[in-house]
Amino acid sequence: MDDDLWALIEPLLPPWPERSPGPLPVSDRLCLRGILFVLHNDIAWQLRPLELGFDSGQTCWRRLDR
Repeated sequence: MDDDLWALIEPLLPPWPERSPGPLPVSDRLCLRGILFVLHNDIAWQLRPLELGFDSGQTCWRRLDR
């Protein structure tokens, strides 16, 4: 995803709470890339290749749900 497209999408995403419990969240941009990969390839969240660096499928799915 290029910077111009991200500049259009980023303001539409909900902000993170001031203090989220747990570890630091994965970046919205990285999760969006993972979500788009799963939807484009029509695969299950668990089958998303980890070597692409999108973090876990569950993380991307939870971010989509948020």
